Amino acid sequence: MPRRVLLPVLLLPLLLTACPGQSPAPEPDPVEPLACRSRSVAALETAPVSWPPFTADWNAARVPGQVLVLADRAAEGLSAQALAALSGVHLQAVGPGVRLARTPAGEADRAFAQRLRAAGLRVQPNYVYRALGLPNDPAFPGNAGLKIKVNTATVNAFQTYLTRSRVPEAWDALKAAGKAPQGATVAVLDSAADRNHTELQGRLSAAVSCLLPDPDGDELSASDHGTEVTGVIAANTNNGAGVAGVVWSGPLLGAEVLDRNGLGSTADLAAGLNYAVQQGARVINISLGAPDIQGDAVLDAALTRATQVAVVVAAAGNTPDEGVYYPASHPDVIAVGAVGSRDTELACYSARPDAEHPRALDIVAPGGVGRGCPGFRAELDLPVLASGGDGKQYRLEAGTSFSAPVVSGVVALMRGANPSLSAAQTRALLRGSVNRAGGLPLLDAAAAVRAALP
Repeated sequence: MPRRVLLPVLLLPLLLTACPGQSPAPEPDPVEPLACRSRSVAALETAPVSWPPFTADWNAARVPGQVLVLADRAAEGLSAQALAALSGVHLQAVGPGVRLARTPAGEADRAFAQRLRAAGLRVQPNYVYRALGLPNDPAFPGNAGLKIKVNTATVNAFQTYLTRSRVPEAWDALKAAGKAPQGATVAVLDSAADRNHTELQGRLSAAVSCLLPDPDGDELSASDHGTEVTGVIAANTNNGAGVAGVVWSGPLLGAEVLDRNGLGSTADLAAGLNYAVQQGARVINISLGAPDIQGDAVLDAALTRATQVAVVVAAAGNTPDEGVYYPASHPDVIAVGAVGSRDTELACYSARPDAEHPRALDIVAPGGVGRGCPGFRAELDLPVLASGGDGKQYRLEAGTSFSAPVVSGVVALMRGANPSLSAAQTRALLRGSVNRAGGLPLLDAAAAVRAALP
């Protein structure tokens, strides 16, 4: 497996000043860089840092032993009281104006945060986000048009999500315009994809880890979820084997923000977003999230920066009664829900707005029926890549994790066909091209690509 890549980091310094007439307060420990950074000093020093009002939720799922400290670049400096509170604290850089502080031994996270707030610092938890796939029985792998024998049974799976989303017609529209089905640069923020899978060989132009450095020096480890999501977007196509990706060619970046258990933090995701923007990504797929997150200022700021240049597509979530998950609920992110066997009905698991959570779905795409939903049959779920083994494995899955990358692939085709489109223009064209005949904003790849063509 490739080793985790640690990119060089040049840090935005905290403004450290002592009050006049007092002896200097002890400085905190030096700030250690996180992985997945390549900003220049000038870029960091000029990056805008403006935190909206927020309420930190310490009851939400979060990384224990960690608190995020938010610095305001416009402030004149930290007081001696704030400097004293940070004295001896181990800090790591997350992004512009953000440091991850390790809670001192013997002190609870909430108590540590309260102590920092009392010293005049803005803090929040390092929230935990989860992969949003709904895995079905892994013993039923499938592939488009391939008969796969599992023990004594054979399942014949088809990529009906491509035809239902009119992806082949989008390819035809590009061909008619004299263009190849080549996508703009796509970044997949997920667990690490299996680069040795035959369907991904030669596809990932870069793969880095944005997880907090492992003290044991663990290597970047491939996971099914990242392999599955990446394959929906860009599995090798027209090669006579396996499944077809929405995007036939084009730059593809993998940023590991979820560990092998499918968990990632605010710091991991913010690092991944910053890395994707630095590397020129024009589409960012995020098939992960958490419900009811209201106060993640760090990730909110990273998303706001990223959506200025990239179209960020996020899975809406896999519970029908908790509203659209964050980060899909961010106003500039494309929130993708899932339809099951019918284009006129949301899959039983798909997130959706309700009275308490009014954020609407921007678009829906096939995501599989899902085990436990009415009418479930394994062959109605999506055939996706599976990591490990001989690299030729496939499986059947369901979830908004897999409807989102279908949309990301189409957005990549749009921006690949017309590089002059801004992120905002692309989002508007995508939303304006959906098929609402059945009452839902159903993805229409052909209409979206035709709208994008110059």
